[in-house]
Amino acid sequence: MYLYGASGHAKVIIDILRDMGIPVLGAFDKNPAIKAISGIPVLGAEIEQELEQPVIISIGDNSIRRRVAEKLDIVFGKTIHPSAIISPSANIAEGTVVMQGAIIQADAQIGRHAIINTGASIDHDCQIGDYAHISPGAVLSGNVQVGEGTHIGAGAIVIPNLKIGKWCKIGAGAVVIRDIPDGVTAVGNPARIIKKHYNS
Repeated sequence: MYLYGASGHAKVIIDILRDMGIPVLGAFDKNPAIKAISGIPVLGAEIEQELEQPVIISIGDNSIRRRVAEKLDIVFGKTIHPSAIISPSANIAEGTVVMQGAIIQADAQIGRHAIINTGASIDHDCQIGDYAHISPGAVLSGNVQVGEGTHIGAGAIVIPNLKIGKWCKIGAGAVVIRDIPDGVTAVGNPARIIKKHYNS
């Protein structure tokens, strides 16, 4: 596997791949000062040749991850830590990273290049959009929809059967008890919209 991005997020992915027994052959990053990360060589700023192994975009920012994915015409892998509990009926698309201790229940659908972070819990029939990030310790109850590019903050809770729109930001510790439209920031218990912003 190769990584695109050599930041703190990449360090976690390297650990996951090592725990999976998958060699990390190198990383790419635009910062010329970064020569290696967690013992993995940084091979340059851009992927300039066909690679013999898949790539994971190891960038935490959802909008940047989307731009990179749309730019690269390559094969993407996916990374699931052995400690994660994944239902056999769940579906996880390419490019997605599932971190240590995450739980993904029956018939959940996880989109492309998403991040299911440490200890996040995604219950049955949830639908997580492309480029979304479910932060550490967040809890999504059954049949929750999370739109493309949305960031669910650490420790947030979403009650069943809700829809959270595209490119939203749900604050850490928020308790979401009603639908959230596209392109807003919502915080608090119960979560309330405090900002409307540009939809990426």
